[in-house]
Amino acid sequence: MAPLFETIKSFNDVQISSDGVDTAGFLEATEGVVAMFDLFGSKIFGFVQSDIRSNIGGVRTRYQTHQDCSQTLEELIKFEVTNGDHQRHGTACLVRLIRGLALIQHALKRMQDYPDDELHVCFKSAYDVVLKHHHAWIVRSVVTVAIRAVPHRHDFYHVISCGEPSEKFDPELGKWLQALEVIVKRMKYFLEGGGYGTV
Repeated sequence: MAPLFETIKSFNDVQISSDGVDTAGFLEATEGVVAMFDLFGSKIFGFVQSDIRSNIGGVRTRYQTHQDCSQTLEELIKFEVTNGDHQRHGTACLVRLIRGLALIQHALKRMQDYPDDELHVCFKSAYDVVLKHHHAWIVRSVVTVAIRAVPHRHDFYHVISCGEPSEKFDPELGKWLQALEVIVKRMKYFLEGGGYGTV
């Protein structure tokens, strides 16, 4: 089996122009995140998978029904707002999707930066920074328990690298995370700066 980053679209390959982040490319790369967590089965990362899948679906529906006006994520949001869509379902899904991607980016970046930290520590740190303030205490409790169930760091690395040596796999993961961070920061700035939502 080929290593994960040879089989999914990288965020590094998502086009960013003066008009914004390419919607179709972004959705394809985000589906790669779901594919990564699918490698572990539905239960271990269920708290991440279901949220991301649902929000990809919401953004994709908006994109497919208004494709000419939604070539970039920024255009999708502006079109939804300027056309009086009071529910702004696509925008709401995109805000939650960016939050989820920020959580993953933060956790996996910490995993790379702190090689002695177990994966649950990385995800707990990411959750505390990215999502905790959006959740009521009962949700926080459920997420904390779910985070404790993530695999050990070594097992996680072994599965997503498909046994590829770390000296080859780590740079690929690093590029993927760096590109994801660029998109997350750009969209956070756009969403919050325009008053479209808080990431």
